Order: sequence, then structure tokens, then C-alpha cells
Amino acid sequence: MLKNFWWPLDFTPEVTTKPKRVTALGQELVLFRTPDGKPQVMSDLCVHRGGALSDGWLEDGCVVCPYHGWKFKPDGECVRIPANLQNVPVPRKARVDSYPTQDKYGWVWAFLGDIPEAERPPLPNLDHFGSPDFKMTYGQFEWNAHYDRVLENSVDIAHAPFVHGGSFGNRNEPEVEEYTIKTHGDLGAEATVTLKPPKRNVRGLWNRLYKEETQRKGVTTRAAFFLPCLTLLEVNLPIGKMVLWNAHIPVDDFRTITKWINLRQFFKGDWADGDARKRVFKIFQQDKPIVEAQSPEMLPYDLGAELHVKSDSLQIAYRRMRQKYIDKGWSIDTHLIQSDYSRHQAVVIPSPARREVPELANAWVMKEVPVKKAAN
Repeated sequence: MLKNFWWPLDFTPEVTTKPKRVTALGQELVLFRTPDGKPQVMSDLCVHRGGALSDGWLEDGCVVCPYHGWKFKPDGECVRIPANLQNVPVPRKARVDSYPTQDKYGWVWAFLGDIPEAERPPLPNLDHFGSPDFKMTYGQFEWNAHYDRVLENSVDIAHAPFVHGGSFGNRNEPEVEEYTIKTHGDLGAEATVTLKPPKRNVRGLWNRLYKEETQRKGVTTRAAFFLPCLTLLEVNLPIGKMVLWNAHIPVDDFRTITKWINLRQFFKGDWADGDARKRVFKIFQQDKPIVEAQSPEMLPYDLGAELHVKSDSLQIAYRRMRQKYIDKGWSIDTHLIQSDYSRHQAVVIPSPARREVPELANAWVMKEVPVKKAAN
């Protein structure tokens, strides 16, 4: 897992004025909107007695802890302790980690880290969002797997004929043409290839998209990733594009939630939404047993620990970029913060709010160490 990146945590419509808990990167976070509609993301850990702010409520744009009524502004500062006498000031250390937040591309994003704004990687530029040419649906899918494995599966071109042979990809013609990697700085990369579709009859609404010419020439497909957790699948069908954006959010080292957004240029009526969702889930269900059975569960640190071939170029690009930020010290080793007593401990990714209060610099900090290299 990587800190100091913008992480998409939930869908825009799912974040309301009612506080909501989201678990990501081994952290409990609370998401809510202030009365003016601005989204906020804070640690879900009250600094007083560890109460869950997500079980509280909003009051004057502040979130109130349900345990003792402590009231926190969106920037994390505590402004009221009901048990205190009127002349007793609120301690400066009474502050909850609050993270910079954006609402864009159908997700609410939080910058999970504490580096200065000028040093933060930007939010990626994502195609097709907001265009009236596309109809959007969204949903989520859960995996018992590390998010690195889930992410790589999403950009793995060569697996399509074997895992998804009945949907896209042709097992009788599985060759992957040589392709060129286009990088997006040090934050992402993409590739465009032509895949031969499976042989189909003409019955069924979607099957009619695969005309004889498509069978012969193949389907142009674009795959991409953007750090820390986004992937793109863009399929150019005869009557328009089908686009799938996936946010692979690690709950912990062994669980991932993919919050996906599907955009399509065809069949844009509401009547087709159910079928579109069904097809996305079908793809994930085909992938699920394969990904969950991969070993080791997490990607090795060394590129040479697993064998690569030419068709793996996009995954190799991901591993190299990921390795760069691990070496930079932006990784989180959750093993060091887990023990037989882990349920009695709490850790928080530090936020920029800590810089305002020096006394909080080392409080509840998640430990960071370089990931150990895999044994040869």
C-alpha cells in the first residue's frame, strides 16, 4: 500500500451529511458532507477514548462523537468538550487527522499522507467523465486478495482469451500483438492492442455488435493504470465505446473492494443499466477464483522474482513505478502494526493537520519501513 497519493474512497452519491465509515489501507475513516455540500474525510478515531465518529452526527458543519459529545471541525480541530466547565479551554492536542478531499470523476478522493501540497502527486486526468455521450452506472465488487494482484489482473492483456473466452478474447487466437507503452509521467501507463473476439452467433442484443467485420479485424482495446489504484479498460465496439474505470481499494493486505464506474456510448436508456451491471459482475466473477488463488498473495519486491514475457509489459511498468515509490519510503508495512493484540491498538496515517500542532507530530503514526526483498 502506498501513502502520499490521492485515494478514491467512495462514490460521490454515497457521501452525504450522515457520517459514514469506510475502511481503506487498514484505516478506519469517516466520510461526510458539510451543509454546503463539501465532502470531508477524517480519521474515524476520536482522540479522547477512541470512539467511532462515524456513529455520531453533524452539528453546525462539525462531526460530533457519540461517546462524550466532543465536537470536531472539518479540519479536525476539536471546538467543544461538553464535560468541560465554560472557562476551561480545549487542549491543542484535541485534534483528529483530517485529509485534503476532492469530489471528481464520480468518486470522493482523499489525500492520505502529510507531505506539503506542492510535493503531492496530482489527481490523474481521467477520460470521458462528464461527457453527455456516455451513460454511467457504478457498483462495487469484493475480493479476498491483495489490491496489487487485483489491479494487475485488470491490465493483464493475455489472460482474456482463457479467463473470459466466452465474453471477449478468443482462446483459438490468443496471441498478443507487440504493443507500445505510453507513460503518464511516473504515475501511470497505458497500452492499446487489438483482440480477436470469441466466435458468436447473431442472437442476443450485445452479440449483434460483433459483426462479421469485427470478427475479422478484431476489437481495439485500451488498458491503463494510474497510481495508486486505478485501472481502465476501454473497448471500441462497432457502435461506440464501452469504458470501465476501476478503483481497487485495499481494505487490508488480504481484502480489496473494487469500486467501478462503467461508461457506455450505446444503449443509453435506463432500461439497459441492469444488463450493463450484470456484464461487469460477470467479468469480475470469472476473475475472482483465479486472482484469489495466486501465490504469493502480495507482489514480490524484486522484478526478477516472477517470470515475465513481452505481453506483460504493462504490468512490468506498474511494478517499476510501484517500486520507485516503495524505495522513496511511501509504502506502508501493515505487518509491523499487527500482533496478537491488534484489536487493542489503533494507528492512523498522519495528515497535513499534524503540521499545525507540533505536539501531534508523533502521535498515532503508522510505522513505515522498506518492504523486504523477496528471497531468491
